[in-house]
This record gives sequence, C-alpha cells and structure tokens, in this order.
Amino acid sequence: MKAYDSLKVTPLLPEALQPLQTLAMNLRWSWRDEAHALFRGIDPALWSATGHNPVTMIKSLRAEKVRELEQDKDFLHRLQLELEDFESYCEQDRWFKKQTSGGEDAKTTVAYFSMEFGVHQSLPIYSGGLGVLAGDHMKSASDLGVPIIGVGLLYTYGYFTQTLSREGWQQEHYTEHYPEDLAVTPVLDEQGEHLHVSVLYPEQREVKVAVWKADIGRVPLLLLDTNIDANPDDFRVITDRLYGGDAEHRIKQELVLGVAGLRAVQRFCEITGRDEPDVIHMNEGHAGFAGIERMGQLIVAGETFETALAVVRASTLFTTHTPVPAGIDRFDMLLAQRYLQADEQGNSRLAPGVPVARALELGKEDDPTRFNMAHLGLRLAQYANGVAKLHGAVSRSMFKDLYPNFEESEVPITSITNGVHIRTWVRGPMKSITSAMSGNRDLTTANHWNAPDAIGSSELWRVRNELRKELVTRSRMLSLESWENRGAQEAELGWTKNILDENALTIGFARRVSTYKRLTLMLQNPERLRRILTNPERPVQFVIAGKAHPADMGGKQLLQELVRYADEAGVRDRIIFIPDYNISMAKFLVAGSDVWLNNPIRPQEASGTSGMKAVMNGCLTLSISDGWWDEFRDDEAGWTIPSAVHADASLRDKWESQALYDILENEVVPMFYDRDEQGVPQAWVEKIRYSMSVVAPQVAAERMVRDYVTELYLPAGRSSRYANNLEHAREFAQWQGKVKDAWGNVEITGIQNVTGEAQAGGHAQLEATVELGSLSPEDVKVEAVVGRTDEYGEFIKPRKVEMQPDVETGKFVMDIPVSVPGTLGYTVRVIPDHKLLRSPAELGLVRFPN
Repeated sequence: MKAYDSLKVTPLLPEALQPLQTLAMNLRWSWRDEAHALFRGIDPALWSATGHNPVTMIKSLRAEKVRELEQDKDFLHRLQLELEDFESYCEQDRWFKKQTSGGEDAKTTVAYFSMEFGVHQSLPIYSGGLGVLAGDHMKSASDLGVPIIGVGLLYTYGYFTQTLSREGWQQEHYTEHYPEDLAVTPVLDEQGEHLHVSVLYPEQREVKVAVWKADIGRVPLLLLDTNIDANPDDFRVITDRLYGGDAEHRIKQELVLGVAGLRAVQRFCEITGRDEPDVIHMNEGHAGFAGIERMGQLIVAGETFETALAVVRASTLFTTHTPVPAGIDRFDMLLAQRYLQADEQGNSRLAPGVPVARALELGKEDDPTRFNMAHLGLRLAQYANGVAKLHGAVSRSMFKDLYPNFEESEVPITSITNGVHIRTWVRGPMKSITSAMSGNRDLTTANHWNAPDAIGSSELWRVRNELRKELVTRSRMLSLESWENRGAQEAELGWTKNILDENALTIGFARRVSTYKRLTLMLQNPERLRRILTNPERPVQFVIAGKAHPADMGGKQLLQELVRYADEAGVRDRIIFIPDYNISMAKFLVAGSDVWLNNPIRPQEASGTSGMKAVMNGCLTLSISDGWWDEFRDDEAGWTIPSAVHADASLRDKWESQALYDILENEVVPMFYDRDEQGVPQAWVEKIRYSMSVVAPQVAAERMVRDYVTELYLPAGRSSRYANNLEHAREFAQWQGKVKDAWGNVEITGIQNVTGEAQAGGHAQLEATVELGSLSPEDVKVEAVVGRTDEYGEFIKPRKVEMQPDVETGKFVMDIPVSVPGTLGYTVRVIPDHKLLRSPAELGLVRFPN
C-alpha cells in the first residue's frame, strides 16, 4: 500500500527539559562522564542507535518518554546539577587569565585553522590523528581558558565509514549528515540572517559560504559550508567530503578554509563584539591562503606588499605535521595561478591587491612547476613548529633550503610535542587512579603526578583486567558485525563468541593504514607470530584497527594482507581486525590493551598520539624510537624496538620484525605472566605505575596547549600588536629593503685573539673589525662563534656569543669565560638584527670573514 502523502511530526521539549538542549548543543558533554551518563540513561538503546548523538536522540524521543522524564524528580535534579556545572565551567576564571595577569599578553587571541576537527564521532568532520589532535587542542584550550576560535569545514558526508569485503578488501561508504542533526547552529548576521561569506573563483564565479558554529566548551568552532541553495551544484559539492576528489577539488576546499575562513572569523568577531584574533595558527598548510587574503586586505587599505607581508608574518604560526615530502599538499603551479586569478595589472582577483607573481613565489620550491603549501605556510609565518622534538629536527632538515646560508640547526622551526586531552581519553575506571596518582591536583596544570603509590598494586591490576575484559566483549560484538557485513551466515559464525581471551596479553595497534606505519611488519615471519599467538601457556592476542585512504591502493593491500592472516583458522581467535575505527572505538581500544604497538619507519612518524592515549590508561608502550616516543622512551616505561638503518627496505623490515618478536618472547610475555601468590604481575604493575606517573603528564594536551601559549601564542601576539602599528611594519619593510641592498658591502676585515693563550677558568677576548657600509651597528648583530672542532675544522656544537661595539676603537669585542682545557676554534659572523626579525635565517643573510 502506498502513502498518499506525508506529514512531519516535530518533537516538543517542555520547559523543564530545555536544559537538555543546552547541554546537547555544547560538545563539552563529550568529555564529562556525568553528562554522558545523563544522556545515555534516558534511553540506552536509542543512545546507541543514534551514534551517541544527543541532538538526534532528543529529537527522536517518544512523547511518552518525554512525559516520563518531565515527572522524574531524580532525573530533573541531575539535569539541574549538570546545567549548573556547565554554567560554572563557562564562567570561572581559568589558567590563561592567571598566566597573563591582566597585562598586555591578556589581549592575545588566536584563530586556529584546521582541515579537520575530531571532537566526537557525532560531529563527523575528521579522519584521524590530525583531526583528533585539533579536537583535543580545542578542548584543552577551553579547559585552560585560552581565547581561541577554531575554523574548519562542515562536510556534507564527512569521512567514509569502512567495511570489508569477504576477501578482506576495504569498502568505503559515505553517509549524508544534515546540520540540523549535529551540534551546530547558524551564525546570524546583524539582521538575524544566516551569515554568508564568499570566495571568488575563476571566470568571476562567486562561491557563497554559510557559516555555522559548534561550541567546544568555551571555544567557538566556526564551520564553513558550501552545500547551500545559493550555490550551483558544482559549488555545493566543494565541502562534500574530507580528503576526497582531485587536486582541483582540494585547492577549492583550501581556498574556502583559508580565504572564506578568515572572512568568517572577522565577520563573527564584528557581529559578536569580540576582538579580532591577533594570531593566526595554521594547523598544517591547508589554510595557507588565509595569509594571502590578509595581505590583500592590507594592500587594498594602502600598504605595500612588503609591509603587508611583515604584518602577516609577525602574527602567523605554522605547524607542520608531516616528516615526508610526499605528505605535503603540492599543486600544479598553473592551477594555483588560475585560482589566484590575475587581472590586467597582474593583481589577484581572489585576494585583490596582491600581485599574483609574488604570491606564487611564496609557494615556490625547487620544482618550478609545483606550488607547495608547506613552503607557503613557512614563508607567511614567523613562528613555526613540528609536533615532537625529533620531528622538529626532521623539519629543519626538510625545509633548510628555504633559509640559505644558515646551518640546519638555525632553521627557525621549533617543536611543541603533541598531547592528548586527559578528560576525553582516560577511561572511566582509570579516572580515579589518575586523580589519586596526581595527588588530586588540577590535571590541566599538573606537570607531573607526585603520588604514584597512591593506588595499591592489586587495585591497579584489577582495573586493568576490567578494561581488558571490556575490550574483549566489545571486540567480539564488533567482529560478529563485521563478518555479517562481509556476507557470512549466522550458522558459520559461532566461533566469534569465543575470540580473544579476557585474561591473555592483549596488544593494540590502531592508526591510519599507510605504508610507512607498517601495519604488516608483524607478519614478516608469519609462523613465528603464529607460535607467539597460540602459546598454550602464555598466549598473546592482537586487536587491530585503521583505515586506508580511498586512493591508497598500497595501504589497502597491506590491510587485506593483515585481514587474510587474521581470517586463518588457528589464529582467528587471537588476532582480529575491527573495521571503521573512530573516536568511540579508540577509547576502549587504547584503554583495554596491555601493550600499544607502534612500528613506523623511523623518522617518518611525526608524533603518534594513539600511544599517548594508551599511556594515560596504564597501557605500556612497545615502539620504534620515533615520534613522541623518541624523546620519552624509557626502559622503565616500556620497550623500544631497535631501528635498523639499511638501504634495502626488506632487510630493514626483516631485522626490525625479528627484534619485535624477540622483545615479545623474551621480555614482554614473561613479565606479563610472572605472577605472585595473589595473581598480580608485580613487575608489570610497577612498570604501569612508572609509565602513568612519569610519562602521562608530559603527553597531555593540556601541557601541549600551555606550551603553545607560553612559547608561541604570547610571543606572536606581542609581535602582532607591534606590527599592527603600521608605522612599525612600514619601517620594518623599509629596513629589510635597505639591508638587502647594502649587504654586499658588509665585510669582516679582521679578527684578533687579544688574549693569546687563555687559561682554563679564565677568559678569552676577541676583537673583530667590521665594515658595515651604509648600515649602522643597530642594524646588525656581530657574533663570535666558539667551540670544539673536528679533524676537518668543522665546529662541533659551537656557542654563539654576541659581540659589543667598542665606541673608542670602532671594533666589536667579546669577553667569554673558558673552563675546559683544550683547543677552541673561533670565527665571527654578521647577521641582520631587528625587533620584528624573529630569526636571522628569515632573510638568509649572513657574512663570515673571507
């Protein structure tokens, strides 16, 4: 029978239950257990069916359930307590205000641009680590009271959901997500209309971009959407899916993020009466066009290109997340030129006033046919960082050619090691343990946990067993679902009820499936792995998850290889792959695993935050010395797989897999199964205790955001405010031109060792005669470079000491203490120096003696 027509039934939420809507529309509930439990308790089945989305759950409540809740005094009391806690959270002064003490630094505000944000799976605008990192950044900024505005895209389909074919091949599925089902609200303009900004594409076609807002605690996250009626079909699909489409689709998305994103932030601040952010933080190079847009605004207002660039650089931070050139967005130069759209005068129609030729130079690289978004980000940003210490060093090596004439160590890229949001990732049963170990301190500001013995070994082991049992239970359920999706019949799936053992050593491995992360390193010797898995006395089991990019055939083949091995009779109850890895799955996987395995090709892992999440829950680390583990590796906290350096990749993988098997069989397995009379593995528990109390506080996103504030945001805010006094910026631009023109006449004509032979414990004095031509001593810094040298006369970790001008002699002098006997090499160099010059390497100018 066919329906004649349809009618829409809208939910009605009485006044007493309106706080549910308030709580649902702010994603702070996602990291507060009490709020999460409140929503789940309304209807557990509906909560699960809606994907833990309180917005859609509330809209799906039956009228009878609404009336029941309205009469439930206990529920209403808990609801009121949650509302009061939420309001108190939003109103209380936080760390940032105390840190800045109401001074000039308190004026610093930040706009944080990212292609993806992983806050919760009910807001599906993320794919993996980069997005989850951005989400944790927003949450921690909210907890700390950092004045920040997030900027991203509202994808119609988000990232794909993953299933497997019967043969184990990844299948991608896309589901449309409607804004009314998400925790987003339209940003309204002064007339009460949905705010739209626009971007001009080639052929004078204007893209309209709707601006939505998601609230992440105290932090607004602006999300840009082209899927609106005002756009033609080819523009509506610009924000269709994350990391989809070809290069042209990608550049269209990045223009929306950068250009429309900046305009959206400016209009949002204008509408709401906020101060416009004085620091732009580009989380990867995707938002690089925001810098070109800012320059255009300044040039249209009457400034020169050089002044505009000085202002933008002084206030921009660029964070790189990839240690391999292949991971950087690079567009055909002609494609970039087409979208910058030169007019008759050669100026951009996209960002009016900006000369297209000069904008293209900002993204140039060695290959003249490519426009490099990381190079664009670095040339537009005076502040730059990698996401771990090793990654910072790798980045300085990768990008050293952008800073000619300077040593790699002086490339102005620092590092802020990533972290994970404690309240999101510490699983419920572990929260009381982390609180006790921290001495019940505020976890957002604790640099170390000073009470590691606050929890007894038996209790710590009991909780670890509870979390492993939960992982096994969920894995069985998800494995059954996966096999059903693969076309298996119920009659052949009885074995799935008994996969995994809740008492066996459980190793977790979950991350994006790409070649360098080496999902299948464990399969190098499949028979040896089989023996480890099926040991009757001391069994080992693996729970594995992760997605390959839809276009990454190599990653998909690795995934299929792993799945086929896991499907084999004899090991299929000991190694399983769970499809469609997401934030919800990650929470019980990192908590329930005993060991977290990470075996990338060193040094291609930028950070690797999944292992940080595991540490927070008492899971031990087994990793190659790469990413974050390279700086925190500690035999007391985990195990390090030795790295093999060999030109033959297959031989390297063979050696490293052999080391992995050896560590498992000889160290990890014996320690896990060596129990005392009460069944507690005391050595294992002590390792957990050390890892949690020493390593966990250092890998918290709260520590990461505090580092960003003190080391980068506040300095960038100061230089931004200085440069936004346009007289300063104009003077700086003129100064740069003057220095570049005059640098050919700068010369070091003499260096004299005044002391002769110095005695240990005494001082050495050097004098340098420097010809500056038309420059003055205030334009430069003259430095003595002093240190031990190798057999070829090359410095080994030299010191650089500023020399001071002597008014009487006109020379530059230095007096330096020397304490260790031996031979010291020395030389002198001249570099430019200015208040707005963060690093001398920015100009690439340096002069040594001939």
